[in-house]
Amino acid sequence: MKNEPVKRRDKKQNKWIVDESKCLSKEEVMKLRKICEKMKEEGLKKKRFSLIRNWFMVELGLNAGLRVEEMASLRCQDLIIEKAKSSILVIGKGNKKRAVWISSRFKKICKEYLKYKRDFNYDTKPEDYLLNNLKNRKISKRALQKFFKQILEKAVLSEHYYIHCLRHTYTTFLLKASNYNYRFVQQQLGHASIRTTQTYANVVETEGRKALERLYR
Repeated sequence: MKNEPVKRRDKKQNKWIVDESKCLSKEEVMKLRKICEKMKEEGLKKKRFSLIRNWFMVELGLNAGLRVEEMASLRCQDLIIEKAKSSILVIGKGNKKRAVWISSRFKKICKEYLKYKRDFNYDTKPEDYLLNNLKNRKISKRALQKFFKQILEKAVLSEHYYIHCLRHTYTTFLLKASNYNYRFVQQQLGHASIRTTQTYANVVETEGRKALERLYR
């Protein structure tokens, strides 16, 4: 994206490195979610679907780690949430398809969001876009960026973050939660090479540095 911060290149090792400045901390995630919950409640109270959609947009980023274009292109049929199934079908870079597994908690959020869409008289037919604009059409990447910036301001979080930071944040937290299973995380993110996933090692290793400070204390 034009204004989105890029991963810096380490010329010596000739590989991309994702640094901590592009990932939300646990405290920032909690702060972001708190303001989004308030937005959702306001949207329900004042009959403003856009606030509910933006709440779901953030949860989608934090729980599936999708690229912005992948989020904008999702259709209702891409949510596989019936019975025991819990995944999202995604068409990523190079038109490659992948299934992103989701948690039972996020599965409930998806069902809740679809109900809200119907309550606001938006269709949830298979071909309908998941993150629709108010005319029930595909929403633009630029619009998603704009909405995310507005949420950051409401949450009083740094303006240097962009919506892609949700993908970075998801990756680092999933690496820790999966006991650093890079292969699994690679599949979830749709990285063509595991080397791309391993660029997040620089962020994950922060936990090691923190551990050193706690040594013998």
